[in-house]
Amino acid sequence: MEIKNHIGRLIILVNDFDEALNFYEKNFSAKVLVDYTTTEGQRFLHIGFDTADAIGIWFLKGDGERIGNQTAGEPTFVMYTNTLDALYQKLLKNGVKIKLKPVYADTYSFFHCYDLYGNEIIITELKNTVS
Repeated sequence: MEIKNHIGRLIILVNDFDEALNFYEKNFSAKVLVDYTTTEGQRFLHIGFDTADAIGIWFLKGDGERIGNQTAGEPTFVMYTNTLDALYQKLLKNGVKIKLKPVYADTYSFFHCYDLYGNEIIITELKNTVS
């Protein structure tokens, strides 16, 4: 039997679930995959970017010190897109803080931005190199 693995979700610590959801919906077209609150009041909010799978981001309520700094200043995750320039312009229009403007190479392009809490996101577009 072949073992197959895949990422299910990454975790982002947030101050406010709805504020975080609004940011990712507005800027990255995220969709709610799961939004559940236990009888004890603990909320589980899982968002995704393609409802065909469950890969996405799980928001967890964090303490103030670690929110936006859970990777000690390193990028939090890489997001792939097929419309780098259009997404870059959308984020600029929405006032998203950009760390690194687009860099263009033969097989890929990328830029770095921050989410509403200061988590660094690398946005990457891979170019079709079939010859």
